[in-house]
Amino acid sequence: MTPLQDPEAVGIHRTVSASSAAGATGGVIKQAGMQEGARRKRCPPVEASDRHRLVTRVLDVVEPGAVETFVAEAVDQLGGLDGAVACAGGARGRGIAEATQQDWSATWEMNAGHAARLIGAIAPHLRAAGGGSVVVVSSISGSRPGSQAQYGAAKAAQIHMVSSLARELGSDGIRVNAVSPGSMLIRGKRWDRMREEDPAAFDRFRDEFPGRDLAGPREVADVIAFLLSAESRGVTGANIPVGRGQNAPTPDGY
Repeated sequence: MTPLQDPEAVGIHRTVSASSAAGATGGVIKQAGMQEGARRKRCPPVEASDRHRLVTRVLDVVEPGAVETFVAEAVDQLGGLDGAVACAGGARGRGIAEATQQDWSATWEMNAGHAARLIGAIAPHLRAAGGGSVVVVSSISGSRPGSQAQYGAAKAAQIHMVSSLARELGSDGIRVNAVSPGSMLIRGKRWDRMREEDPAAFDRFRDEFPGRDLAGPREVADVIAFLLSAESRGVTGANIPVGRGQNAPTPDGY
């Protein structure tokens, strides 16, 4: 297995474990999660100085044992965990004629593999806490055809994993849900660069959205924070798209 090109920044706080919290989405998830954690009635009382405490590491989430070790260290420092967000992801390789077996394996590990290991590592701690909530960040590519079939297949596997684990862990009071972001407008990233470098192509891409606007990381993070909270106690095994009604996942359509 070839390691990820860049290590993943990972952070855990008492109410949320966010794997791959690097980048715009992960950073906003951590912020929203801490704000939600401060509101959750089921959390034990904490001092103001501890309310936003984080345990962070930089690690490769596909390295064997890395996620499990980090979860154990965070539990030791924080005294337990109440929820988890599996946010790592990515893809390697191109089309089916060019993608290698290693590309398919690496893409699987970055997405479905890492999420399964995170849930497996945190489940005993959520069980000990009397239950909790897990959110897997998938993608609309998991339910819509697009380029890089290895990525769509790995994201579809995450969605199926959520529905299966929701049933498996439900008797322990553990809820498992997925959030599937659409294309997000993030400064300096793909769609922002297209907007600056090829305005005509970006304008055509906007036709894939009923309101002609792309979603942002905060919109995704707000849904995740809701799924982590007690207000969503009746929701499990669900996959919630957050893409402002996006149709095709790329400007190339289907």
